[in-house]
Amino acid sequence: MLAHVYEAARNCPALDDVIIATDSEEVAGVCRANGWHYRMTSQSHRSGTDRVHEVSQAVSADVFVNIQGDEPLARREHVESLLMLMERDEVQVGTLKTPCSAEDRDNPNAVKIVTALDGRALYFSRATIPFDRDGNGQTRYYKHLGFYAYRKPALDAFVAWPESQLECSERLEQLRFLDNGIDIYVAETPFDTVGVDTEDDLRRVEDLIRGTWA
Repeated sequence: MLAHVYEAARNCPALDDVIIATDSEEVAGVCRANGWHYRMTSQSHRSGTDRVHEVSQAVSADVFVNIQGDEPLARREHVESLLMLMERDEVQVGTLKTPCSAEDRDNPNAVKIVTALDGRALYFSRATIPFDRDGNGQTRYYKHLGFYAYRKPALDAFVAWPESQLECSERLEQLRFLDNGIDIYVAETPFDTVGVDTEDDLRRVEDLIRGTWA
C-alpha cells in the first residue's frame, strides 16, 4: 500500500522531494529495503499534520504536501491540483474534494465537505452534509480526500493551538484550522480514492487495483 502512495508522489515532477515520515521501525525498514527517502518522527504525534510539522522544522520548502499513507489510489493529478491551489498567495492550507458516491454518502469513514462559492471549506463532517430537508434529490454531496498542502506559518500555528472542540467531536484534525480562523481552500478532482480505514476498505482497494483503476 505504501509503495503505491510513494510512487504516485514520485511521479509528480513539481515536487522537489518525497519523504516518508514515520515513527515505525517496521516502516523504516521497508523504506531502507526499497531505497525510499524517510525520516523518523516522534511517537507522540496525534495527527498527520503534527508529523508534517516536525519534518518542516528540518526541511525548508515553500509548500509542504501531505499525502497520507492509507491512500493507495493516490495519483499525480491529486498533487498537481493541490499545488495549483497553492499558487495563490492567500492560500495557507489546501485540500481536495470529489463528488461523493451513493456508497460513501452515509459512511462515517468517508468525510463529507461543504464549500463556499469561492472554494473555501465551510465544514467537514463524518455526517451526511448538507442535509436534504425537502428530499428532492437535488442536493450535491462531496467527499473530502486525505491530501493537504500547507505553508510553514500555518503548520506552526496548528501545533501551537490545543485540539479544538469540533476537532475532538468529529476526530478530524483539519477542523482545528477552521476553528482558529485559518481558511482551507479546496480544489475539486474527478479522481476518487479510498482511504484504507477498515478491512473492507482494503479489500475494496485491492479489487480496484486488480481491476480497471489506472
